[in-house]
Amino acid sequence: MDSSCQGTIRKLSTFQICASVADVVRETSIEKVQLPKGETWSVHKFGGTCVGSSDRIRNVAEIIQNDDSERKLVVVSAMSKVTDMMYDLIDKAQSRDDSYVAALDAVLEKHRLTALDLLQVDDLANFLSRLHHDIDNLKAMLHAIYIAGHATESFTDFVVGHGELWSAQILASLVRKVVLCFVAIDFGEYNGTDCNWMDAREVLIVSPAGSNHVDPDYLESEKRLEKWFSQNPSRTIIATGFIASTPQNIPTTLKRDGSDFSAAIMGTLFRARQVTIWTDVDGVYSADPRKVSEAVVLKTLSYQEAWEMSYFGANVLHPRTIIPVMQYEIPIVIRNIFNLSAPGTMICRSSVNELEEGQRLESSVKGFATIDHLALVNVEGTGMAGVPGTASAIFAAVKDVGANVIMISQASSEHSVCFAVPEKEVGAVAKALESRFRQALDAGRLSQVAVIPNCSILAAVGQKMASTPGVSATLFNALAKANINVRAIAQGCSEYNITLVVKGEDCVRALRAVHSRFYLSRTTIAMGIIGPGLIGSTLLDQLRDQAAALKEKFKIDLRVMGITGSKTMLLSDTSIDLTKWRELQKEKGEVADMEEFVRNVHENHFIPNTVLVDCTSDSSIASHYCNWLRRGIHLITPNKKANSGPLDQYLRLRALQRKSYTHYFYEATVGAGLPIITTLQGLLETGDKILRIEGIFSGTLSYIFNNFIGTRAFSEVVVEAKKAGYTEPDPRDDLSGTDVARKVIILARESGLKLELSDIPVQSLVPEPLRGCASAEEYLQQLPQYDHDMSKKRQDAKDQGEVLRYVGVVDVANKKGTVELGRYKKDHPFAQLSGSDNIIAFTTERYKQQPLIVRGPGAGAQVTAGGIFSDILRLASYLGAPS
Repeated sequence: MDSSCQGTIRKLSTFQICASVADVVRETSIEKVQLPKGETWSVHKFGGTCVGSSDRIRNVAEIIQNDDSERKLVVVSAMSKVTDMMYDLIDKAQSRDDSYVAALDAVLEKHRLTALDLLQVDDLANFLSRLHHDIDNLKAMLHAIYIAGHATESFTDFVVGHGELWSAQILASLVRKVVLCFVAIDFGEYNGTDCNWMDAREVLIVSPAGSNHVDPDYLESEKRLEKWFSQNPSRTIIATGFIASTPQNIPTTLKRDGSDFSAAIMGTLFRARQVTIWTDVDGVYSADPRKVSEAVVLKTLSYQEAWEMSYFGANVLHPRTIIPVMQYEIPIVIRNIFNLSAPGTMICRSSVNELEEGQRLESSVKGFATIDHLALVNVEGTGMAGVPGTASAIFAAVKDVGANVIMISQASSEHSVCFAVPEKEVGAVAKALESRFRQALDAGRLSQVAVIPNCSILAAVGQKMASTPGVSATLFNALAKANINVRAIAQGCSEYNITLVVKGEDCVRALRAVHSRFYLSRTTIAMGIIGPGLIGSTLLDQLRDQAAALKEKFKIDLRVMGITGSKTMLLSDTSIDLTKWRELQKEKGEVADMEEFVRNVHENHFIPNTVLVDCTSDSSIASHYCNWLRRGIHLITPNKKANSGPLDQYLRLRALQRKSYTHYFYEATVGAGLPIITTLQGLLETGDKILRIEGIFSGTLSYIFNNFIGTRAFSEVVVEAKKAGYTEPDPRDDLSGTDVARKVIILARESGLKLELSDIPVQSLVPEPLRGCASAEEYLQQLPQYDHDMSKKRQDAKDQGEVLRYVGVVDVANKKGTVELGRYKKDHPFAQLSGSDNIIAFTTERYKQQPLIVRGPGAGAQVTAGGIFSDILRLASYLGAPS
């Protein structure tokens, strides 16, 4: 061995020893700084739209700062349009279009200007240096592509991945600055770990898995992540989305929706508490809101539901994005970066221990999705039945032309197989099948290979469909009502989705029909009337008079399935004839049983909507409301007891009503037929702020004080009001003020105040000694003894140019309510009432100088029943009746 060889060996040995020492040091370093995994980490992903400009990048930095998680991993896409610009560079270069140079300069300028706007001196200089270095490398590579006239996949992936590198570096520098400023302001000094950016190509290792797909190598990626973290420990990491490396360390990408996939993989590697995908929509909708205006944002989806919906074209996530997080049950939250108040949609494991109450309230179908521009291919023939390998041969031929099969349907007779493929691929598929089965076609064993163009797929998705009978029936019934023909059907045994094929031109109509059927329903309504007293019987007569017109003009079919009082009830399987309900109640009435009554009204499988109308003032009836809402029954009532009862029961009732697919209307609780509740709700829903509500809420007391004039005695007016039917059988029920107080508490709670009835001070008009009278007659006999007191109050008011009025006040600004006998100038609207009219004044931010006034009759069976009837029609409108 010569001396030069020996020298070389010594050098190699020395290098190996040094390398071994370096490895030991590095391994020791790794052991010293271990990667903490688990729920301390939250992962965020921001797409190109989220980082599309300097202002939006600042917004992202604020969101990161406001996340109080102990550790944060942020996956960022390239700035908006940059990835398209990078692909365009490749196209221009391999087409030998010289304009690629100018296009690359535009990419440089976009990022240079963004950095100038966001970064400070040192960070700016470092970034611009890296940017120019990258651009120089890209110029050299693009020039090589230009000369060759071709770009390999590796070259393309290397070029297009730079957008993520630049956006991650800019965001990391900005976050570092924001965190430093934030901590310096709050704590005076910063002792935490700085924010670092991660080139995901150093960590994520993936292998090709067919066309436009890759499979992550989690074991190797975890090793590389631990090594990276040992060298770059940080509590906030800004990582590049979309890009990765092959096992041979060749740059590659994660293909379509790669940044979402990156976030899911990172969430898995870090065992994160949650992965948040920031987009420009409020969450996952029950249907495409561009096609269905009534679509709602879904609060939660199971992994399987999200998977199914995304496969069938819903704007959720790519199906593969969900795969990594499922193993560790890491929730994915879809949120809108432009609407931070929206909670978004959480995709997570569905709970097998859900409360029965929750199960009943949730829809069995979570959402609907569509895929357009498809064609059906039908391979048919008697020679297929019982012949093994036919289906295999069909789909082998389809595979050979590279077509994607969206859906497959086969009859149990094996006489035909049909499947859906993208319309642009159907020509090649048909040609391949005809070639493959030419002999069978000529021999007659196969009768045809038929193509049905212009088709669309409609998929209904829901994990609970499997345990909910009647979903398919409901679905097909809705399509039948919309006069839509179904061309093919497929459903897996898991029942997570039901897939239908319809004509392309029918797709949107079909989507609206099934969505409205599950989310709005039809306008045939089964009704149960509780309390056929004065108000209830008047309502039944009004329904009788209007039923035919409503059905003919507005397609509203109101079917009274039951009427119950405290002792007897009348039930029907179809509908009670309201022209003779009184006679039928006497002839066929049976002993009242509330549970049997509700069961008869509600469990009619042919009528999808049920409403119970409580026309009583009974608190025991009101105690059933929660149970009825939980069972999916709508409620309408003038009964004040539920909304003015104990606060905790009221809050439970409203919470239950809001999260269930039921309606609870109670307009008549406050102003009989006057639109007081709806006016208040309309003000609040449109963003107005209620300051004060003041009104004369009692028709009885309005009549009394409108007629308590001149020299008339108070007792005389009370007796007159009782004879005219304005008062309760015992006038003390009106004069005590309790009824007004209940109305005040209802309006106060509707305005957002959490008050108990006992919190409302009430000025009773019943003299203290008379409150214990045994009967109304005794009370009225002794009342004249106290006329002097009321006459003096009237005279004192008159001397000041005022009148007496009994009013209720909701002082929202001061969070209180009162019921009292007030005095008002004669030109005040309250002083100008007549008869038994009510008047309510809403003082709000919009109506501050001139209050909004609602005035009209506030008592009487006709107007109260009319108010209830109005609520019934409002319910029908909500359920899909035409306006």
